[in-house]
Amino acid sequence: MYHDRFLDHDTGTGHPENPDRLRAITARLRDAGLWTCLQHLPAFPAGEEWISQVHGEEYVRFIFDACRNGKKVVDEGDTHICSDSGEVAMLAAGAVLSAIDGIMDGTVKNAFCAVRPPGHHAERDRAMGFCLFNNVAIAARYAQRRHHLERVAIIDWDVHHGNGTQHMFYNDGTVFYISTHQYPFYPGTGSRDERGIGAGLHRTLNFPMAAGSGEEEYVRAFAREIVPALDEFRPDVMILSSGFDAHQDDPLANIHLTEQTFSLLTEIIKTSAEKHCGGRILSVLEGGYNLQALSSCVEAHLRVLMQ
Repeated sequence: MYHDRFLDHDTGTGHPENPDRLRAITARLRDAGLWTCLQHLPAFPAGEEWISQVHGEEYVRFIFDACRNGKKVVDEGDTHICSDSGEVAMLAAGAVLSAIDGIMDGTVKNAFCAVRPPGHHAERDRAMGFCLFNNVAIAARYAQRRHHLERVAIIDWDVHHGNGTQHMFYNDGTVFYISTHQYPFYPGTGSRDERGIGAGLHRTLNFPMAAGSGEEEYVRAFAREIVPALDEFRPDVMILSSGFDAHQDDPLANIHLTEQTFSLLTEIIKTSAEKHCGGRILSVLEGGYNLQALSSCVEAHLRVLMQ
């Protein structure tokens, strides 16, 4: 899933989350000969009724009013917008929903959504961490309410904890949120003892990683706890918050993964998805700010999904 309109979300000079991220990904896939091997599905803006499944209606109006009124920042300082950002964010969410449709109707087995702005920091009524609308959270509710899936697993390997996604489903036993992330680090959430509450108890599983952690620590977490937890949960679909900023060359973190690590993690998740949900995987781009590392990781990720 890709659309040139995603480039119109202008965050300003020097901002790490900028249109060059998608330009680097699409150029890499073309150069590698993968672009024409992929099935490209059309993207349409998400209806407000789906955005409001996880975001308050007043918050949605706030984002569009901010864009219309020429505001440049919608949080404490790092979530920049332009006049087009609200519409682009609606299209990004809609692309993710179209990907769910394609997976569920059998058009594709899995999908990667090269979208921006990213989403996993966005809370119900708060923009945060470059994120406006929480794409994976919207997708989870859409899968449940449009396609009647009962259990959704969200696996988030972005180097930053997906506070927004966790908060939206913290008391919900039907959505299992799993995160590996550098800790302590932005946004400050994601400790090991954050496990959910009420019906959602034990449906949040956090793996805080110390700065300097690498492939060994990540593979151990997946093999010893994440895969067994997925075996117990038996999801009907798996959604990946695919941030690639845990790469060793990324400027915004201190985790030492490589392209090969992301290939290996994708293989692990794909094997689990084949076991539990017919291989249904929706992968949605989150972070990744070294353009060469980002594009090479996406290529490695897609090569496994395409097998």
